[in-house]
Amino acid sequence: MSSSPPAQNTAETRAELRRISIARREALSAPARVALTVHLCAHLEILLGKLAPTCLAFCWPHRGEPDLRALMRAWLAGGKARGAALPVVLDRQKALAFRAWTPQTDLVVDRYGIPHPPDGAFVEPDCVLVPLNAFDARGYRLGYGGGYFDRTLARSTAIAIGVGFELGRFDTVLPQTHDRPMDWIVTEQGVFRSGDR
Repeated sequence: MSSSPPAQNTAETRAELRRISIARREALSAPARVALTVHLCAHLEILLGKLAPTCLAFCWPHRGEPDLRALMRAWLAGGKARGAALPVVLDRQKALAFRAWTPQTDLVVDRYGIPHPPDGAFVEPDCVLVPLNAFDARGYRLGYGGGYFDRTLARSTAIAIGVGFELGRFDTVLPQTHDRPMDWIVTEQGVFRSGDR
């Protein structure tokens, strides 16, 4: 789904794109969301096979985002050298940290209602699955507006894979100077290098 943003100032437009995308996603029926996620994960598995990360970070599903937990369990089971991680907010003004995760990890809910490991070793993922609200073909994304992934990716050399549904695709999300594009975008329609579409 591709469309142009409404004509407003940049901040208002970005906020409106975020609102539209989240509303579209949350309006999906549970079966529709599952079906889209199955297709998305099939494409993502192929990309991960090519990239072969050692430590793969993902995000717990929030507000109708693709649920990657089954994929992560299967990916971990595919090799003893593989590690997974979840992001942790340590400070509202700082980059995210990542803690190791397995299906047996005890989790607590953070201030945003998102489960995360409350303790354990910090790790540095070499690949991060980044949730997409709105996004464009150049690989730029809109999150929830807190800037956590902006700060995190600015200091990281990890491969950034944006993961989301096509209903969040727009012609542009009006990226800011501090934004780092995703290296890859994966949706239910396939795998795209940033700038390929």
